[in-house]
Amino acid sequence: MIVEQIWTGNAYRNFNYLIACPESGEALAIDPLDHEKCLAKAKAKGWSVTQVLNTHEHGDHIGGNGPVVAATGAKILAHAGASSRIPNMDRGLNAGDVVTVGKTVALECLDTPGHTMSHICLLSRTEQAALFCGDTLFNAGAGNCHNGGHPAELFDTFAQQLVSLPGDTLIYPGHDYWTNNLEFTLDREPDNARAKEVLGDASARDPSDALISTMALEKEINTFFRLQSPSVIARLREAFPDLPDEVDAKTVFIKLRELRNSW
Repeated sequence: MIVEQIWTGNAYRNFNYLIACPESGEALAIDPLDHEKCLAKAKAKGWSVTQVLNTHEHGDHIGGNGPVVAATGAKILAHAGASSRIPNMDRGLNAGDVVTVGKTVALECLDTPGHTMSHICLLSRTEQAALFCGDTLFNAGAGNCHNGGHPAELFDTFAQQLVSLPGDTLIYPGHDYWTNNLEFTLDREPDNARAKEVLGDASARDPSDALISTMALEKEINTFFRLQSPSVIARLREAFPDLPDEVDAKTVFIKLRELRNSW
């Protein structure tokens, strides 16, 4: 499996992806908003884009579908529940479905509600595990729930699916929010030395050469995985003094998401 992370350079700081089979040269485009860059990269690599996968229905993820399909004839794949909101969808996906690319690439669909209620993540279980997570999981952060989502559902996705992924799973999110998310982590957990270290590395890089995270690293630096941290809970009580003496992980997550909305 070959992965090309494409930095759009737009105001939304989108990442687009091409996943290619090295034997056949077939490629899957994930959320190819910047269709010109995606098509140019595929042409330069000698790949044929045969499928487009939308992680969810928001405009900054489906906006390039039309030009890519017009140029390549690719089929559009997305969550089965998004069929009324993604024009010309060819295949609706459910949890456990497999997307194949060429002869060698198989990607498992995870049904990951929260950012929207019809959100798909793709999990590769090849020689190098990788998660293409759209706007569910960001580097050092979590997706917002403003446009059709819900933080309680997002917590369940984190707690029931993401937290159990192998530590070496590479994380490929839909946007570059490294710096802001790490700064939020440190605002919530000022004694997180690992987050300080990674902030220095991530902020020194151009997004076209972004640091690629792993699930193990996320558990060290992403406050939405650090729901039992005494520092996180203590700081949360400063913002929400009415929290009970014994606060559960779901409440911590939802309150953190509330703070992040206006931070």
